Amino acid sequence: MKISKVEHRGQIWFSIVFAYNQADHLRVKGLPNSRWSATKRCWLVPFGPDGYRQIKELFPLCEFDSELEAEFKPQQPNAEPANSLDRQNYVVQNLPKFSGYTFGMRMPGEIALVIKDRQIGIKLDKNDDDIDFIKSIRYAQWNQRYYCWTVPNYGNNLERIKRFFSNRICSVIEQYSESPESEANYPTETIIKFLPPLSDESVKHLKVFEQWLEHKRYSVSTVKTYINSAAGFLRFTQPKTIAEIENNDLVLYVHQYLLPNRFSYSSQNQVVNAVKLFFQTVQGSKIDIEQLERPRREHKLPNVLSKEEISGILNSTQNIKHRTMLALIYACGLRRSELLNLRPENIDSKRHLLIILNAKGKKDRIVPISDKVIAMLRDYFKLYRPKEWLFEGQVNKEQYSASSLHDILKHAVKKAGIKKPVSLHWLRHSYATHLLESGTDLRYIQELLGHKSSKTTEIYTHVSERSLQNIVSPFDNL
Repeated sequence: MKISKVEHRGQIWFSIVFAYNQADHLRVKGLPNSRWSATKRCWLVPFGPDGYRQIKELFPLCEFDSELEAEFKPQQPNAEPANSLDRQNYVVQNLPKFSGYTFGMRMPGEIALVIKDRQIGIKLDKNDDDIDFIKSIRYAQWNQRYYCWTVPNYGNNLERIKRFFSNRICSVIEQYSESPESEANYPTETIIKFLPPLSDESVKHLKVFEQWLEHKRYSVSTVKTYINSAAGFLRFTQPKTIAEIENNDLVLYVHQYLLPNRFSYSSQNQVVNAVKLFFQTVQGSKIDIEQLERPRREHKLPNVLSKEEISGILNSTQNIKHRTMLALIYACGLRRSELLNLRPENIDSKRHLLIILNAKGKKDRIVPISDKVIAMLRDYFKLYRPKEWLFEGQVNKEQYSASSLHDILKHAVKKAGIKKPVSLHWLRHSYATHLLESGTDLRYIQELLGHKSSKTTEIYTHVSERSLQNIVSPFDNL
């Protein structure tokens, strides 16, 4: 491995040249602001004392040019200057323990910076011009806990900040956390927190993949999920070309990105599904699709509310439209998307049926509705007169939004005094469980819910109160 000084696109960088291997590639990838140069065929790290120190810590045996070694030979740190103007370039490196944002001394009008991992903390007085500048940086956020602004530490964000605030910067403190908990749980060489942008080649292949999914008539939400999942994997494997990606890269992606960043089981499963489908559209790849393994399946019990809790939620909702929406989800066991996609003609009041079209898995089904529900729907119709959709938003003929529906339930649950983290899908789970407890055959429940497999419906037997209460503990017979 050899490190030298190069100029690239008007900036000075450390260039890192080494024979390709996965371990070193991932180590360099994890350096702050590092990037791969396709033109120079090497990794680039910002030139300066920070970059020198980071490379030395990561690769103690690497070979620097003699001039660079002399220029960046470590020196004993001096005490912090008392004068604020002299403190401008003062840096405290490698604090032993990281805890939030610990800013240096700051006088009124001065700017204090903290650089930690992949974020930059900015402490400043309230000033419209300064705040407008910070907001112009993508993903800038106000941190209420530490009363500072935070922006991602990638690209040229740090340079922009230093250039804008200039001599108003009184202190720059670097804080690096080792993430001991993550490393204890995931003993990998490198933990990746941020991924580089997609290459032009990957963008082209993803466009072909998107067209293939649309040709296969996948739903809009499924296409979006698969594109995002495949894109994340391709961003991780750069600078490898798609033809160079191997099965082991997916294992590394799981252990170095998905698990340390606390992605769920379902997210990991979606990534595997997306990668499998993506590499069906790619010719000449080293990926063996049949050898890609999904994570072990989770077996979680459905969350169920009692009939009293359901009644409390519905009775706490005074708005007739809101109450009708929540009541219909529970009364017919609907998914959120199924409710929002209903049209007035989907209600057959004479036959007491609700017709659900193009639901999950592109399946149609019919669900019975009672006189009580029909009466509620008639009252709703008289008041709101929906035209295009059964439930419309504030704008005429506009579909009701999913976020507004979620807020309705959240408000009703709070008003009913229920402390559980209830979601809309809990109403569907409760519908199925209450049907089972009332003696409805499991096969009919499967049809009413639109489940493809009876095994999916059988999970409700594990939470059915009637079934559990019929079991007598041997302790009671002692």
